[in-house]
Amino acid sequence: MIEVNDLVKHFPKRGGFFNRVVAKVHAVNGVSFKVARGQTMGIVGESGCGKSTLARLIIGLLKPTSGSVTFDNVNISNQSYRQMMSIRRRMQMIFQDPQSSLNPRLTVASVLNEVVRFHKVVPAKERDDYIDQLIANVGLQSDDRTKYPHEFSGGQRQRIGIARALAVQPEFIIADEPVSALDVSVQAQVLNLLMELKEKFDLTLLFISHDLKVIEHFCDRILVMYLGYVVEELPCTDLAGQAAHPYTQGLLAANPIANPDQRHELTVLEGEIPSPYQLPHGCPFVTRCSLKESRCEKEMPPLVEKEPGHQVACWAVK
Repeated sequence: MIEVNDLVKHFPKRGGFFNRVVAKVHAVNGVSFKVARGQTMGIVGESGCGKSTLARLIIGLLKPTSGSVTFDNVNISNQSYRQMMSIRRRMQMIFQDPQSSLNPRLTVASVLNEVVRFHKVVPAKERDDYIDQLIANVGLQSDDRTKYPHEFSGGQRQRIGIARALAVQPEFIIADEPVSALDVSVQAQVLNLLMELKEKFDLTLLFISHDLKVIEHFCDRILVMYLGYVVEELPCTDLAGQAAHPYTQGLLAANPIANPDQRHELTVLEGEIPSPYQLPHGCPFVTRCSLKESRCEKEMPPLVEKEPGHQVACWAVK
C-alpha cells in the first residue's frame, strides 16, 4: 500500500544580513521501505531521529526535498492540495498530543461533524447517528458528544483523536507516538483499542514509538532509525534474538525488564550524537559504536539483506 523510495528532507537554516541559507538540518536521509496492505509497520528511534518528520512526509503535511512516496501505486510526493483531496480520505493521522491536536472551542460532536461534513462521508440526515457510532467505536459514552476536550482525561482525548481519524473511513493510518503522552495505566487501553479497530476496519498502520516493547507487541515489522537513516528493518517476532545492528541492540539493552528476577543494570549508549547540521562522512552511528572499524569513519554502509526480510546497514555485521 505504501512505498517510500529514497526519501530526503532537509530544513534550511537562514541567517545573516541577506537571510541566506547558512546550514541545513538533515532530518530524513534517503529512507526507503514498503508497507503491505493490512500490515502494521513500527518505526522506532531516539528523539530527533526523524520519525515524526518521516510521518509528515508520508501523509503529505510536508513536501520532500527529494525522493517519493507512493500510495496504492499513485505518487503523492509533489501533488497539489487539490490533487491530494481525492487521497486525503484514504489516509489519516493520529497525533502524539491529543490536547494540542483538538480544537478547545469545539465539542466532540462538532469536531467529528466538521470532518464528516467536509468530506461528505454520509448524507446530512445520517450524520448524528454516524457520529454516535464513531463515539461508541472508541469506547466513549453517547453523552460525551456535548463535552469539550478539557473535560476529558488524556486517554479519553486520544480516543477522540482516534475517532476523528476513523471518521472518513480510511484505509491507512499513521499513529505518531499515540500513547507517549499518556499514563502507563492508560497506554494499554489505547493500544488494545487500536488493535481492535485495526481488525474491525481492516486497517493498515504505521506506528511510531520510542518504546521497543510496545513495537514488539503491536507491530508486524520494525524500522529502526538513527539520525535520519534507516539502520535496520526486521520482523517483530523475536527482536532480542534477531536484532543485529549495534544501535538496535543498544536500544534493547536500555529497555527496563519487567521480571524482577531477571533484572540487571541497564546499558546506556555512550558517545555523542552527531549534529544533524553536519553529518559524519561514514556511518552515522560511528561516534557511539563499540564495533566500529576503520572504514566506518569513511564509508556509509548500505542497507543490505542479511536474511530474507531482514536488512541491516552495518559493516561489522556479516
